[in-house]
Amino acid sequence: MTDRTSGERDTGQHGGRVLRPRAWAAPVRAMTRILNADGSPRTPAPAGPERSGIVDCGLYVDGERRPGEWHYADALAAAAKEPNAFVWLGLHEPELDEMSAIAATYGLHELAVEDAVKAQQRPKLERFGDVSFLVLRTARYCEHAELTENSEVVETGQVMLFIGPNFLISVRHGDACRLSAVRADLEAKRELLEHGPWAVAYAVTDRVVDLYLEVADRLEDDLDVLEADVFDRQGSGRIQRIYQMKRELVEFKRAVVPLQRPLLTLTSQVNRDVPPEVRRYFRDVQDHLSRTVEQVNSYDDLLNSILQARLAQVTVDQNNDMRKIAAWAAIGAVWTAIAGIYGMNFDNMPELKWTYGYPGVWAVNLALSLILYRWFRRNGWL
Repeated sequence: MTDRTSGERDTGQHGGRVLRPRAWAAPVRAMTRILNADGSPRTPAPAGPERSGIVDCGLYVDGERRPGEWHYADALAAAAKEPNAFVWLGLHEPELDEMSAIAATYGLHELAVEDAVKAQQRPKLERFGDVSFLVLRTARYCEHAELTENSEVVETGQVMLFIGPNFLISVRHGDACRLSAVRADLEAKRELLEHGPWAVAYAVTDRVVDLYLEVADRLEDDLDVLEADVFDRQGSGRIQRIYQMKRELVEFKRAVVPLQRPLLTLTSQVNRDVPPEVRRYFRDVQDHLSRTVEQVNSYDDLLNSILQARLAQVTVDQNNDMRKIAAWAAIGAVWTAIAGIYGMNFDNMPELKWTYGYPGVWAVNLALSLILYRWFRRNGWL
């Protein structure tokens, strides 16, 4: 395409187009932005970010959700006017600008906001003023027809909770644990929602840990198949599959094990932030998490044993191969030795003038080879 911005001043016909003077270009572009192609006024584009990370925003009073769609600022202002009200704002992978605007409205600490946007945190519980920041790593089992060295077994993500006096902000990264079902189940339990934002924190944590239990049960099935394949005489038992399973288990372990300390803090008697009624629910979640941790540790030990057993099998197979090679080399050495002796070409050697010397040598070679073969076979070398 030819650039005519510097010298295009003629108004004649050129290639079927009317070339406008350069001075008309700016007004034409401005009018085009204002009008559509048909001449009608163009609808102004909405202000703000192109993609919003807000999934849902609800105002809850006395355990019941107020109808209507709420802006997060309006919902917080309305919750401040009610004695037993809070806001649950759900976000999915928000951008930094949107998260910063929400943080300014709800008074969130900048360090926690940065962690919520990057989503590269391990499970932890921190406190910034009167706001608690709880980080959870989510996990779900990935269906696969067969375990290979490239199979994805466990998918992980993160859920971060900002728990304030009258609000809870959930920030979800990934699709390992969606919270829409948690919200629907919790809205059907008014007596639990009456306890405020910490009741929502319990429900989300309980859902995350329940998924841990599901993943642990499915991993046990994969380990049973892997173990049977390793010790099966007809199975391949490729070490790459064991290493892949090991990596997936390590990823799952990084999500499960570090959560023990935050839950221990939430269930402690000295914790005055969590209501006593909700604290009992967190203890149930802690019991489920302890069970999952025990399962994961036992799976890790079992997988190490399977790996060591497979490595021992590989070593035994290599030894068997070396014994077979050595046995056949010994049988071949008989032929080499006899052929070498009679290939020295001395004048005075026995059996050189013998009529049946050639077939006799063949007979001796075959007899010695057969004797060695049977001996090696009896001792398990062949």
